[in-house]
Amino acid sequence: MASEATPAMDGTTAESTASDPGVAGEGHSLDIARIMHAIPHRYPFLLIDRMEDVRHNHSAIGIKNVSINEPFFTGHFPNHPVMPGVLIIEAMAQTAAVLVVETIGPSAAGKLVYFMTIENAKFRRPVVPGDQLRVHVTKERQRANVWKFSGVARVDGVAVAEASYAAMILE
Repeated sequence: MASEATPAMDGTTAESTASDPGVAGEGHSLDIARIMHAIPHRYPFLLIDRMEDVRHNHSAIGIKNVSINEPFFTGHFPNHPVMPGVLIIEAMAQTAAVLVVETIGPSAAGKLVYFMTIENAKFRRPVVPGDQLRVHVTKERQRANVWKFSGVARVDGVAVAEASYAAMILE
């Protein structure tokens, strides 16, 4: 079936097909305005620039364009800039938080999503200025307001970090 990207007034770009966008099998994109509407993070701690392949209640890909202008590079490390691993994990959490808000709908916009656990975090190689971090998150399960995810961050298709984590959405 042919599909065509259609921009929407709310900042999304959805594939237009016979079924609803966002269900497993189809994804849509979110621009920075939609991300900022979904979660309260702001510069310098907003670590997702765009989201792609958002599949409500299932998975999403968060994109972070890593620039030498990031404030953390001043001290991590001078003359050898490396994105801190904890910020890569935070980018995973922000991607998951936006997915949660998109899944629940408008009533969840701007609510806080708090980390509860981080398990099996692994860092495979450094992320440096000029890299595009693509954060793949998948929902493993959800009970009430607690959501569990697995995440893999990739640069040029190569895994640079991974983790499983749980978060809770609160008023």
